[in-house]
Amino acid sequence: STLQPSSTIFSHLPAKLINGGVAGMVGVTCVFPIDLAKTRLQNQRSNERVYKNMMDCLIKTVRSEGYFGMYRGAAVNLTLVTPEKAIKLAANDFFRHQLSRGESKLSVFKEMLAGCGAGVCQVIITTPMEMLKIQLQDAGRLVAQRNLAVVPSPTGGGGTMLSCSYIRPVSAMQITQELLRTRGIQGLYQGLGATLMRDIPFSVVYFPLFAHLNQLGKPSETENAPFYWSFASGCAAGCTAAIAVSPCDVVKTRLQSLNKSSNEEIYSGVVDCVRKIIHKEGPSALMKGAGCRALVIAPLFGIAQVVYFIGVGEFILGQNPFNLYSP
Repeated sequence: STLQPSSTIFSHLPAKLINGGVAGMVGVTCVFPIDLAKTRLQNQRSNERVYKNMMDCLIKTVRSEGYFGMYRGAAVNLTLVTPEKAIKLAANDFFRHQLSRGESKLSVFKEMLAGCGAGVCQVIITTPMEMLKIQLQDAGRLVAQRNLAVVPSPTGGGGTMLSCSYIRPVSAMQITQELLRTRGIQGLYQGLGATLMRDIPFSVVYFPLFAHLNQLGKPSETENAPFYWSFASGCAAGCTAAIAVSPCDVVKTRLQSLNKSSNEEIYSGVVDCVRKIIHKEGPSALMKGAGCRALVIAPLFGIAQVVYFIGVGEFILGQNPFNLYSP
């Protein structure tokens, strides 16, 4: 991938950060209901199935919690997605130029190292963001599970008092304050190891794969790939990376879930979590929600490419569009 001079890259960094924030907010708004379904499918145990699949989860969520129930926890993502994207993109650029050492192109190995560095840096924001989001997303599943325990029939109308008393509106700020009070700052970083296990391999796969797929669509070395090609490259690279790290995402979700039903396992760490999942639910349980995650990540990164292609950040800052995201 052809590299730009370091001074040029960092002079355009503000525009890139704006683009990252806009892309993140638009993407989260579009695909958050699928992400909620992914979290609930990953957390339900095989012997306590509340949802059959993604569509069943979304339909039941709307029926029991209303339309906005599908966006439970979205405010956390919308608030923190801009700094998360900013750190990831800035770190990727920084490591790419540190590794270039005057070379006009980076080898695949160095591109993977740069992606690895970006993945390590982004967990500063990603871990607490995911921690808070998961608590809010999973609350509805726990209520539905308790109602099934009270009323054996899946269509039973009982358990209303339990539902009303248990799903009291709780904000991300309240959860944050409680975690800081009881566990300190490390409470917000529960599941940090699993988050690193997911985000580092994801970045290692995504950044080089996108760079090379996008390169195939460039008419010449001096021209950018067409809009549709960048969009397709972002979707393909994001989908591939998402499925590749799906087992790590399941482990992360289980470790970061604070509220559990009485018969759900408590995990002491990553190894313990993997062992118990395989022993009690089978290896296939590590791929729970993989389809949902692919449906979330592919559009997110496709939308990111659209925003960068249009040059929203450059327009706001009065600069000429300069697609630096495409390595």
